[in-house]
Parts: sequence; structure tokens; C-alpha cells
Amino acid sequence: MAIEIIRTVSIISGMGVLLAAVLTLAERFLLNYGICKIIINKDREIEVKGGNHLLGSLIQNDIFIPSACGGRGSCGLCKVKVLSGGGPLLPTETPYLTKEEQENNVRLSCQVKVREDIEIEIPEELFNIREYTTRVEKIEELTHDIKTLTLRFLNGEEMDFRPGQYVQIKVPKYGKNTEEVYRAYSIASSASRKDSIQLIIRRVPEGICTTYIFDYLKEGDLLDLNGAYGDFYLRDTDREIIYIAGGSGLAPIKSMLHQMEEEGISRKATFFFGCVGKRDLYYIDEMKAFEGKIPNFKFVPALSGAGENEGWDGETGLITEVVDRYIKDGSNMEAYLCGSPGMIDACIKVLYNKGVTDDRIFYDKF
Repeated sequence: MAIEIIRTVSIISGMGVLLAAVLTLAERFLLNYGICKIIINKDREIEVKGGNHLLGSLIQNDIFIPSACGGRGSCGLCKVKVLSGGGPLLPTETPYLTKEEQENNVRLSCQVKVREDIEIEIPEELFNIREYTTRVEKIEELTHDIKTLTLRFLNGEEMDFRPGQYVQIKVPKYGKNTEEVYRAYSIASSASRKDSIQLIIRRVPEGICTTYIFDYLKEGDLLDLNGAYGDFYLRDTDREIIYIAGGSGLAPIKSMLHQMEEEGISRKATFFFGCVGKRDLYYIDEMKAFEGKIPNFKFVPALSGAGENEGWDGETGLITEVVDRYIKDGSNMEAYLCGSPGMIDACIKVLYNKGVTDDRIFYDKF
């Protein structure tokens, strides 16, 4: 009986997947929505080919909406207000939209298809986002699965950004990747250096962008990107700062530390950096050097899986455990977190327990 139920469920699931694929192909090749208008903020109008997602249609017209996942519907960043013509709210959108956002017609632009004329509202500052072409000046291997890219803007161009913000890299067609895609990466370099930026990138198994960067990209190659995006930046207060990061999440924290050094910010600050083993550590000397450049700054690396033979005499345990041991009273602290959703969610619980309130916790999940 159990085998029959499993078989029936498998057949139904397979039919569902097949039907979805057939509908997608039918829409792509049989339905013709013609030319549709996108009216933006009531005073701008563009014409696009109907049937494509709103996010891609805007990008094709050099209007760049934040999208850390490259339009896969998993980051929830590409929000726009759809005033008319967007169709019904989809189940793929609701997990990323608050009740208030849903009531105010906020949508994920990567999930909305342009099948008719559509009217939207976006923040005016997004019109200042532009695309740049860079040359890969340097590729440096930091660990077995993390690299640093130094990208120099061409023709004397410069980018203004706030430490903590990110850019979106455009990955060209290569190998079995048959279309251009965008992926988001935080800027690791100083904002005072405007002619180039540094990115820290960790390989994702089977990842479209990281496979290209690790296996195809070479020094001297050209790479397109757009930005800068994001509201993850150092707030101007006198509170004690707690930085927490794991893996490539070190990137925006490094940019913020450059800011503290260059602007003479002397607020007490501690950076908790979590890795599994010693082979995953990088930029340790650079982080330690900040201790001599930034008054009241302390760097605390920690390993969650240090082996007995690694010769590690620093902090051990999950980064949440280390933070819990260090912080006694967080009532006058603000925290900046960057890393995986699981790590960030776990750290937020610890911070809550220490008295750090919601309005003083800022994070960048990836």
C-alpha cells in the first residue's frame, strides 16, 4: 500500500512538473503579447516586448533594480510598487512581502510578467544606478574556495558607493550557460578608492556565477557590473559596534573598517569572524592590522571545527557561542551582520537576549 501511494504521488508530481513546463513553452512560443508599455513614476515610459519578467525588461532598458539572487525569486530584494497591469499576487512572492506591502501593491519584479501595459513606482535613486565595464586587474586565491577580484573601471570612470553596499556582476554566456545572468557581491574595498573595487567571492557548487569566476575568468578579462546598491552601511551614532560575519561575509565589514580608519571613527568595535577550520581563514593579518589603526577595535576570529592537530589557540565554537561569551550587556550596542541566513538568524537571537533591539541590528543575508 505504501509503495502504491508513493508511486501515485510521484506520478502526480511528475505530471505537475510536465504541465508547468508545457505551459511555459506554450507561453514563450505560442502567445504573442506584442509591445507593452511600462510607465514608471508617472513621468517615464518605455516600450518592451510582452511576455518577459518585469525585472529583466527594466534591466534591458538600463533601469537596474536590486536583485541579489539574479531574478530567481529567492532574495526578495527586487520590490517595486505595481499600480496597474501586474496581474494577481503569486504564491512565490508572499513569503518576501509583509502584510502592509501586499496591501500597498508591492511586488517582486522578477515574478511579475509584462503581459499588458503596466504602471509602476520605484525609488528615484535607482535611476542613478548605472552599468560599468571593468577590467579584471587581479585575481587572488584566499582559501580553497574563496577568491578576491580587483576590478578597475575603464576610461577613467569612477564609482561612488557607501561602505557596505554591493554590486551586481553580469555573467556572460559560457559553456552550458545559455543566457546572461546577474549575481550580487558586496564591495570589500575602501570607498575612497573610486577607480576600482574589490570583491570577495566564495565558490558555490554548480553556481552559475562562481563557476564562471573560478573556472573561466582570467586577469585582463572585461567584466560588466552595475551598482551600487543597498542600505547596509555604518550608522552615524556613538553606540558600541558589533560586527559578525562568516565566510565571504567579511567583504562589507572590511569596507566599513576602511571607513573607520580613514574617517577617524573611534567608537568601540569588535569584529567576530566565524569559520570552520584554519584553511577557511583569510585576511587575518589585515584584520589584525586594523587593531593598530582603529582605536578601540578588536578582531575575534573563531573556528567551529578546529581539529586537534591544527594548532589553533584562538576562540572555538559556533560564532553564536563566541558572541554569547563576549557580550554581557548589549543595551548600548548596534550590530552589523553578514553571512548565510541561518547564521544571521541565530546571531540575532543571541543579540536579542543581550538587549540589542531590532532597530539596532542591520544585516546582509546571502
